[in-house]
Amino acid sequence: MSSPDLKKCSRNRLHRVCKIIPTTVIRRALQLLENSIGDRVSWLLHVSTPSNDQDEEYLGLLPTEANEPMLSLIWEHISILRKGTLEERAEAAISLGYITQDNKRYGKLIIEEGGVPPLLKLVEEGNEDGQRNSARAIGLLGQDPQNVEHIVNAGVGAIFARILRFSPMRVQLVVAWAVSELAANYPKCHEYFLQHNVVELLIGHLAFETVEEHNTYAIASKQDMSIDIVVLDNSDTRNEEHKKCQVLHPRPMKTNRTHDMRNVAVNTILENLGKNRNDRSHEYKDNTRKEIAFVRSVKAKEFDDLVTKSQMMVMVARALWYLCLENVAICRRITESQALLCFTKLLEEDEYEVQYISAMALVEITAVAQDHAELRESGFNPTSPATQAVVEQFLKIIQCPNSGFLIPSIQSIGNLARTFPATETRMIIPLMVRLLEHTETCVAVAAAVTLTKFVTRTESSLHVNHCKTIIDLGGCTQLVVLLYLGEEAVQFAALILLCYLALNIPDSETLARNEVPIVLEWATKQCYSTQYSSLGALLQEARQRLKIYYPRGIC
Repeated sequence: MSSPDLKKCSRNRLHRVCKIIPTTVIRRALQLLENSIGDRVSWLLHVSTPSNDQDEEYLGLLPTEANEPMLSLIWEHISILRKGTLEERAEAAISLGYITQDNKRYGKLIIEEGGVPPLLKLVEEGNEDGQRNSARAIGLLGQDPQNVEHIVNAGVGAIFARILRFSPMRVQLVVAWAVSELAANYPKCHEYFLQHNVVELLIGHLAFETVEEHNTYAIASKQDMSIDIVVLDNSDTRNEEHKKCQVLHPRPMKTNRTHDMRNVAVNTILENLGKNRNDRSHEYKDNTRKEIAFVRSVKAKEFDDLVTKSQMMVMVARALWYLCLENVAICRRITESQALLCFTKLLEEDEYEVQYISAMALVEITAVAQDHAELRESGFNPTSPATQAVVEQFLKIIQCPNSGFLIPSIQSIGNLARTFPATETRMIIPLMVRLLEHTETCVAVAAAVTLTKFVTRTESSLHVNHCKTIIDLGGCTQLVVLLYLGEEAVQFAALILLCYLALNIPDSETLARNEVPIVLEWATKQCYSTQYSSLGALLQEARQRLKIYYPRGIC
């Protein structure tokens, strides 16, 4: 674009921007301040002058902002977001999204120039296109961690919660994606979304898409209904076809879904919405109407196409995946709401993306449970149906060596090592020992790390039994081979596991037959103890332990 055209284009944009400050009061104030402030006020007076009163002089951008030519375009779109029609505001939201996507620095400019409040306002009150476009722009802005704090302070939690409760699914899936972006880039916002019930609503949507039967939350119980609910319910059931829609479950994505997830999170959501009904009469009525509105929005999903439902399922699972990262409270909500069953069911879907997201979500949830005994005991009780379903699904994947989710499944089993009784590990440990021979290094490393979690010393004596099982299955021989011939990553993992075997069963004849004392001495000379400080103490302790049974200088 030539220089005159660029100037003309910039001038037109500035004229549109100045529609937000055309009042005579503002112009008079600027005139009074012109002598004291100087160039900035002169520039504002010029660009705010009606086009028919302006001369042909081109002043360009504000002198202090002349090095940022994109600023005028950002101002233009923000002014449209504030003053334009719904259609114009939707187009402006698209433009701001593209600007942010092209350069993160422009996203900071949008934040600094006050672009977030009008975007959130459009999410709340715009038409469907406007809501989707503005939610997408918020998500793109949230890809920069420094922007997320400003977005959170602008009140995004309450607005997104209302969208997830009442809006069409096409809008909700974009909002779910935006939540996942904010959560992935700014972990501090996890508690914020939990406080605004965004987590519960996401769990409810996940349950709707994965559960065959949910009549218990599709229609409220007659015993718990108030007069208001009965009247609304009767008014909605006059049409016979609509009455059938309220009773029947929407057509599932797959026809072979089982009936093992009836206790879904939406039940909990509806109970929480109405649990304070008796506190005050006006709150009671408000909660009742909100509950009915949410139920209607859930029922409306049956009219959405399968592609939209599939996308919604992916985005909701993705949002929950990032929200549960290292967050005990959210992981507890997921385990208490039986959402574990939902993620387990999604592992059986045909789409790779939703399978991968579900597998990674389970990895993160089990990783948090591994480090928090209370969550591990309450959320992953070995006798609970949810835990049994998760373990069975992972074992099914592990038995298929070519599965694309082999490593996440191995990691999750290792994270739950402390929850398994002795009888439960009869199948797990042989599978892991077999994977030590896998041709891919990353799989062998994951198997060795998982086995190490089973043989680490615990309050019970199960770790000793696990060590004996590994040795009896030939795991010791395989570890020695990996230590001599494997890559550095697998050598490190194999050496740690071998040290624990020596610590727990130092008198094993199999260890002596495989010359483990000599192997550990060789490992000491390979500078493993200097490269990995945590391994040095463990290796020395294992050698000292074996020295009791092999005192003739082998160690």
